[in-house]
Amino acid sequence: MKPINTYIDHTLLKATTTPEEISQLCKEAIDQQYYAVCISGFYTAFAKAVLEKSPVKIVTVIGFPFGTDTTSTKVFETQEAIANGTHEIEMVLNIGVLKAGYLKQVKEDIAAVRNASQHKILKVILENCYLTDREKRIACRICLDTGVDFIKTSTGFGSGGATIKDMKLIKSEVGNDIKIKASGKINNIENVHQFIRLGADRIGTSSALQMIEN
Repeated sequence: MKPINTYIDHTLLKATTTPEEISQLCKEAIDQQYYAVCISGFYTAFAKAVLEKSPVKIVTVIGFPFGTDTTSTKVFETQEAIANGTHEIEMVLNIGVLKAGYLKQVKEDIAAVRNASQHKILKVILENCYLTDREKRIACRICLDTGVDFIKTSTGFGSGGATIKDMKLIKSEVGNDIKIKASGKINNIENVHQFIRLGADRIGTSSALQMIEN
């Protein structure tokens, strides 16, 4: 297993986030040698300026946290994030449309962002706490069909987060064809080790410093 810090997307997405907090997040990521910071679009260019001489990547969320933005809005967000210096895109799948069974629209939404992502890493957030196992499997197959790079378990804003059960389900559907980011309610190092052993390639958490210090 690689060092834990190299799996971490150091995350700050709360509504009250200030520029000073983003600067601190970036400095912590540099000091701890985390893989990336995960932030909202408004702060992408700001983070780029702080991280410019470091290997830490920038991950920008799209259609966050509900996934209900129009496809054209998600495409514009993606293009702007790339122009502002992001390395990776994380889009929220349109949860209600998936649950309604409008799978063509779900696929077209993801495919449009995939096309706009210009070969950047694309993660699709499923928000598993709101989905049945059948819906999760359907979402995984759509992600396979659209060529995304990662499936992410949760936004962290839903009623639940990453679970062992969901990790196993996603892995059983996508194998090694899509990587997995475990995220949401991850606040202890034992969970991190479990998710990595089950095949997580990245861990999204806002509690990295506290976990590793403890």
